[in-house]
Amino acid sequence: MIDIETCEFSERDDDLHDECGVFGIWAPGCDVARMTYFGLHALQHRGQESAGIAVGDGSTVMVRKDLGLVTQVFTDSDLSALPGKVAIGHVRYGTAGSKGWESAQPHLSAINDVIIALAHNGTLVNFDQLRIELINMGVPFRTHTDSEVAARLIGFFTQKKHRLRSGIAHAMAMMEGGYAMALVRENALYAFRDPRGIRPLCLGELPNNQGWVVASETCALDIVGARYVRDLRPGEILRISDDGPVSERALDPEPRAECIFEDVYFARPDSKFHGRSVYSMRYAMGQQLAREAPVDADLVIGVPDSGMPPAEGFAHELGLPFGEGLIKNRYVQRTFIQPTQELREMGVRLKLNALVDNVAGKRLVVIDDSIVRGTTSKQIIRMLKDAGATEVHMRINSPEVTWPCFYGIDTDTQDQLISASKSVEEICEYIGADSLAFLSPEGLVSCVPEIADDVAGVPGASCACGGSCDGYCKACFTGEYPVEIPKSFSKGKFLEGYQPKNLSHASAASQMHVDAVAKANDVL
Repeated sequence: MIDIETCEFSERDDDLHDECGVFGIWAPGCDVARMTYFGLHALQHRGQESAGIAVGDGSTVMVRKDLGLVTQVFTDSDLSALPGKVAIGHVRYGTAGSKGWESAQPHLSAINDVIIALAHNGTLVNFDQLRIELINMGVPFRTHTDSEVAARLIGFFTQKKHRLRSGIAHAMAMMEGGYAMALVRENALYAFRDPRGIRPLCLGELPNNQGWVVASETCALDIVGARYVRDLRPGEILRISDDGPVSERALDPEPRAECIFEDVYFARPDSKFHGRSVYSMRYAMGQQLAREAPVDADLVIGVPDSGMPPAEGFAHELGLPFGEGLIKNRYVQRTFIQPTQELREMGVRLKLNALVDNVAGKRLVVIDDSIVRGTTSKQIIRMLKDAGATEVHMRINSPEVTWPCFYGIDTDTQDQLISASKSVEEICEYIGADSLAFLSPEGLVSCVPEIADDVAGVPGASCACGGSCDGYCKACFTGEYPVEIPKSFSKGKFLEGYQPKNLSHASAASQMHVDAVAKANDVL
């Protein structure tokens, strides 16, 4: 036991997408459904495809979920119809081939006479193999999502081991990839995280001993008034019930590999990781970018929203004016593909518009978090020049995204990434910028907190890959993947000439058959 305190890429747009946000709460005597609703509001930036809430009332679990934003899915009467003392919630960005109501979460499942619901952030790279095995053993499936695979796998092992925590631990031993999950049954909340900590999950405590909260980001703790306690440890299972929080290590720790793009783009600027606000990290990225790629200009602007803090830092470092040049329509959530190029380009203008009074006649530096395909950058630069900007210099506060992500970011094929096939000079010409520069990988790492590795206990410790690890996954920049990518999963995902490097090998349990793991007593 551990002491609780101490121890699809879419054609519809050109942004990177994290696949979801997770929230969970144990608070008897509180309106847990409504508090989960507020928590999901805080996490809405992590997914706009669907939203759902599952509530345990002591005897069963009830779920309400649907396609749309949190405010579209839930009415006041919906929340009033979900009484209980424990709940989980989920917002989702759906990938291609996994859309529809059934793919919305939380995923509801039955283990004998016990109802569970699961909310999942991340991607399991071996879910196809697990799904086929479970189907061959007679386990039914309604979707082709890895979240349902996780729920069914947990259910299978729980039936064999007669204890939900054992079922979760055995499932974790077989699941490969990045995941942070919250699970609810009628009288308890469970939270657990992959052994490398790729996807985030934190724990908070409500005031006056009212209860506990888990969430993908600390901003969701803030909105319900919870005090941040700590991050869930990689490989940990946390159970919260009438007995209070109980923590146990399900898996041995692996070299830490937290997704660095949480700091660059996904997380809200008011969230904190390892004691530092995301805003302060992005501001520091802008300062470092200014040192690496300075430019003489009249005004520095950011692409809302994630580009604003680094733009402010860039301007401050060079002593240049910082201001607004692009206005965001905050009521447009996404741009749907249109039948003509003219209407597709109008989609960008639905989200952003140039502030002519600020940009006309000026040399601009535009800061953005990344370039994926380059189409949005191209349209933004054209928009600014049409508004009268004399020069537009593009600066990106992350390195080039050259490799696909398989752990929960929606870029699973390399041909989607312009940096994989074009040089910086070619990208600059394509987007129409007067100059273009990216932050170096070393510069990015210097702007984020050091992470003590759970294996060695110190930052920069030597790990299984034989190199020096800084605690972050940077596979999208380097092609060095902390979790082995099965060939069946990555087939056709890489361009010719690119050879990824796996920094680890699949665990022994994940290479076994599901029924063999269920029979083994010495796997965990």
